[in-house]
Amino acid sequence: MIREVIVVEGKDDVAAVKKAVEAEVLAVHGFGINEEVIGKIREAARRTGVIVLTDPDHAGERIRRIIAKRVPQVKHAYIMREEGRRGTNIGVENASPEAILRALEAAKAVVEEKEIRFTPRDLHAFKLAGAPDSKLRRQILGKALGIGYGNSASFLSRLNAYCISVEEFEQAIKTHFEEYRDE
Repeated sequence: MIREVIVVEGKDDVAAVKKAVEAEVLAVHGFGINEEVIGKIREAARRTGVIVLTDPDHAGERIRRIIAKRVPQVKHAYIMREEGRRGTNIGVENASPEAILRALEAAKAVVEEKEIRFTPRDLHAFKLAGAPDSKLRRQILGKALGIGYGNSASFLSRLNAYCISVEEFEQAIKTHFEEYRDE
């Protein structure tokens, strides 16, 4: 598994990267890079590192510059224009898994054994899945931990990919959910 979070432009890019490697992938959705997205990128950079992999075109370079200006410690991975070309469309979503892997290797992506700290059982135990208010609870905890909101599967993936410690998780649970506070 690649340790760093890979930042791409859109959902088709996420799918292409996930075909190539096992990694946490964050889509910025084009120029919609708001403070929430920058916050997630900063948190990922602090915890695991970030690799930016945008389209080899003007828009992709502009997005890359916006991110690099706000989060200067990111790494950069590049695919060649010809690797991302399908007809007149140029983008990461068109690149082969081999081209994406080459770009990530050139960016010195860190490959390590995936450590599973949290399981679906943990989500259910703390009512982050399977309870009527699970969505709200994931929103609250995601904000507190700096990993953002996600459905149960993506929230679980982020807990593990962002290297959230068990202690940090438990402290956030106790802080934000009264029924888990020590009496």
